[in-house]
Amino acid sequence: MQGGATGLAYRGRTASIGFAHGPFVRVDAGTNGERVAGTLVEEALALRSAIDVASGQIAELATIAGGEAAQILEFQVALLEDEDFIEAIFASIGEGSSADVAWRSALDEQIADYNSAEDEYLKARSSDLADLRDRVINILRGGEGQVLKIPSGAVVCADDLPPSRFLEIDWSSGGGLALLRGSPTSHVAMLARARGIPMVVQLGAIPEIGATALLDGESAMLELDPNAEQVRLFEKRRENHRKSRASARAILRRPTASWRGERIKLFINIQRVDDLDHADAQYADGIGLMRTEFLLTERGRLPDEEAQFAAYDAVLRWADRRPVTIRTFDAGGDKPVPGFTLDGEANPFLGVRGLRLCLARPDVFTVQLRALARAAVRGNLKVMFPMVTSADELEAGRKLFAEIVQRLQVDGIDAMLPELGIMVEVPAAALAIASFKASFFSIGSNDLAQYVLACDRSNGALAPLMDPLHPALLELIARTAEHGRRGGISVSLCGDMASDPRCLPALLNCGLRELSVNASALAQIKRTIDRLSNGGGLG
Repeated sequence: MQGGATGLAYRGRTASIGFAHGPFVRVDAGTNGERVAGTLVEEALALRSAIDVASGQIAELATIAGGEAAQILEFQVALLEDEDFIEAIFASIGEGSSADVAWRSALDEQIADYNSAEDEYLKARSSDLADLRDRVINILRGGEGQVLKIPSGAVVCADDLPPSRFLEIDWSSGGGLALLRGSPTSHVAMLARARGIPMVVQLGAIPEIGATALLDGESAMLELDPNAEQVRLFEKRRENHRKSRASARAILRRPTASWRGERIKLFINIQRVDDLDHADAQYADGIGLMRTEFLLTERGRLPDEEAQFAAYDAVLRWADRRPVTIRTFDAGGDKPVPGFTLDGEANPFLGVRGLRLCLARPDVFTVQLRALARAAVRGNLKVMFPMVTSADELEAGRKLFAEIVQRLQVDGIDAMLPELGIMVEVPAAALAIASFKASFFSIGSNDLAQYVLACDRSNGALAPLMDPLHPALLELIARTAEHGRRGGISVSLCGDMASDPRCLPALLNCGLRELSVNASALAQIKRTIDRLSNGGGLG
């Protein structure tokens, strides 16, 4: 904490870069209001109604948000659809408990179980359960349909904020998010970065009151009730940031990025076709990663072949002849999908996910491969499999894909087998990279880092250990890049490291010449490469 003449400053950790100056609004978890219990029948009806309203609210949020945001909310939806869990609560009401007491008791028990789990993924889900608990109780106590009432452009402060609460806030006029706890790798941080909302986490204890606030996502600083000098310096930093971004966009219009005389290809990551509407997307060398998981949740059911083909075809038409790399379903782990992924895995991060899951569910995987085979004739398509551990898995996927292409062609349907590659995110794959007969490799640095460092990337307490520049991680990246260079095989990196200017010198020195970033980071990364190439620092 730092003190000024009239304002106080608090430093945390950056989760999303940006600047916000507006009303300071404290939002804390909890439920408001009291209610009087009715008869057993009335209580049962009240809870059923509250669950239906909550389910509708969450489904509406998921539909509006789409993509990975929808997947995050699927956990809450799945619990509301768990008949055994819900029926046990109604049984408690039948024994005399009020609706709110029965609901809270059941959810608190679940939350305690998740909090006591050794697996960090399960611990992280406890906040989702607390969010669901409070949502239903607020509805029971008369808060039906209410969302967070936040002034335009406000700096929202909370101990932590679950994804559904973030999505309820109207961020169209700007604003920022300041969390006393939280993590830069949390789901909310991901949503904030995707929407360009500045976010600072791990601020510690700060006062309950404050009229206005300054939030600097670049220096990870929150300033409450700032004095004139603090505001002046803040606005100067914001203007410098704006000019820096404008300068980066000017560089973006140059045809290529280069380093030491070698061209650096810059691709973009997308998860929805709509992501291509970003103004900077047109300057990319292609699409380095299209996540297809959004197709599993945006319609509330597993997508059919035509829906998938339409999405893939739209992306290929946008890209023209530029390469488009589409990743097959990477469900499982922290992305459960009802009706597809397994329930109750003790350690889902190390469970049946990615290609493992797809090979175990050919009924779902075959539909996706048919759509991809048909789309392959429409453009420069490359397909990669996620979460691959052994060469046998790649060959199993290739064999199934080839059989599907052959069947389509026999039926007179235009189809072809695209280039096949793998995500290098399992340490075993990086160590045995020469065993994979892949046309290309894409390093998923997020998962590779958490597996190499044995740190759950969603656990804020482990953030100091989650070092993307750890020598062990860089060694595996360099090993993969060197294998590609020797064999003339394309190697790219599509994780968060590619979007972090601090990591660029190390990645370039590791031998990487292809990076895939979010469209919003494209300009900054190209400018950073330009400065490095000209002998400058990160600046």
